[in-house]
This record gives sequence, structure tokens and C-alpha cells, in this order.
Amino acid sequence: MIWFVVNRASGNGKGHKVWKYVERLLVEKKIEYQVAFTERPRHAIEIVKEISQKKDVSAVIAIGGDGTVHEVANGLIGSEIPLGSIPAGSGNDFARGLQIPKQSNKALDKVLYGRKQKMDIVCINDEVIISAAGIGFDGQVAKVTNQATYKKWLNRFGLGKLCYIFSFFKVLFLYRPTEVNIVIDGQEQTFSCVWLIAVANVPFYGGGMKICPNAKFDDGVFDVCIVHGITRWKLVKLFPRVFRGTHIYDRAITTLTGKQLAIMSTSPMITHGDGEIVGETPIQLSIKKEGLYIV
Repeated sequence: MIWFVVNRASGNGKGHKVWKYVERLLVEKKIEYQVAFTERPRHAIEIVKEISQKKDVSAVIAIGGDGTVHEVANGLIGSEIPLGSIPAGSGNDFARGLQIPKQSNKALDKVLYGRKQKMDIVCINDEVIISAAGIGFDGQVAKVTNQATYKKWLNRFGLGKLCYIFSFFKVLFLYRPTEVNIVIDGQEQTFSCVWLIAVANVPFYGGGMKICPNAKFDDGVFDVCIVHGITRWKLVKLFPRVFRGTHIYDRAITTLTGKQLAIMSTSPMITHGDGEIVGETPIQLSIKKEGLYIV
């Protein structure tokens, strides 16, 4: 039996529209299924933990944005039931990173007829991240984006991926970079004037920004991008290059790969995982190879 976990509110109602379309396709294809709808933050985790105790569950498919996928994944940890995704959010970076089609009918075919495989996951404190984490400026931008009224209006006009750009400039002139000490796979490094640290399992975050263009979800390591020693004006000039992934060639960027990462900072840095706020520094992250089944 295939289960669908649907966030009808994602993408300012896009989740509801996508589900009604998918539901019609399932009936046409004569596919047996069950569906559960989320009603509040972190509800999907509770739903999926209950589903995972049932017999003959072949897959759990998230219909929503990256936050919904994040919760469904956290509910599936420790289970052999695979996660599938039909994107219906504003950013959809998980789907983009795994080359899941934007068209709902094609995404449905992927989860119905695709092969089961494993992907790595990133553990941050007690949370599991499947796409990317952002620490510092990026965490603050995620917080502002999640609280923003313009997110709803942009989603209404199909412009949800612009949310991050709006929030970027809202945060830009108030944010203060800080000194950071990191320990990656036992090697200690210190960076001054750090704006943000991104830790990625897939190349994309923030609605299509190629923050770590070389990240792969099944290579056993995460990719790290550190933005440091840069002025506000230079950050603005560098920002458009993130969408192409060419920012990593600038001397203000340090890229690393690893399996274990500890981050300490002079001032607390807000941290998001898959767009959801998960805490602040000091934090520890680790990779768990093949920690989640996907389809």
C-alpha cells in the first residue's frame, strides 16, 4: 500500500491543488492508496511514525514543500519504507536535487515505478537533514522567510522561489558576521567575518541556489561552503553567482567536504535544516551513509 502525506497549505494552497490532481490520476490508474493530511508543524513526523508501524506499506509520498519532505524523512528514519516526493512548495530543492520532475504527473510516475535506493542523511543535534543546512546569515534569512507575509503572495503568483531573494535583502543590512571555529574530521580551522556556512547533501537550497554544486546525496560526505572575509557590497555582487554555482571560485568562499563537523562561533548563529529552524551554534553535524530509503 502506498501512503500519501499531504500538506494542503504548502505553496499557499498548491499542496491541495496538487493532491486533487494526483488523486484523480490514482483513480484513473486504479492504484490503491491511503492519504493523511497534516494540520500543524511537525504533524507529518507523527503521522509517518504511525504509518511505519503498519504492514505492507510500500512507500510514503510527501506532497508539499521541502519542510514537508523534511518531516516525512524524519518520521521514516529507522524504517525500510522508502520516501517519495511530489513537489508542491515554494522552493522544492529536494526535488530539484534528486531530479524529480516539477510536473505532478511525471513525479507520480517516478514514485510509482521508480526503483528503491538509499541516500545519505545529515544529522544535526537530534534532527535529520536530507537537503541542506544553513548557519548564520542564511539561518536568519530562512527564519525571516518562514515568517514573511510576502511568501504567501509570491506563492499565489507562482513566484515562491523569489522569497529567499526578498528576505536576503531584508536581512542584509542588519546582519553582523562573526568569528567561527570549526572542526571538520578532526581538523580545526578558524575563520573571521563569517557570513554563513552551508552544509549540503544535495547541490540546491533557498529555491534553486546551487550553494554546493558538487554535493551528491550518495557519496558518504557532505559538502561545506563558508562565506567569509567579505563586505556587504561584495556579498550582493556575489549573490547572483550562487544560482549558477560559480561563487565557489571566489576567494571569499572556502569549500570543504567531510563526515563530522563541529561549529562554534563568537556570537550565536541561527541554523536551519531543509528550511526549518533547528537551533543555533554551537552545533555538531555528521553524515550517516545510506541512512534513508528513497524511491
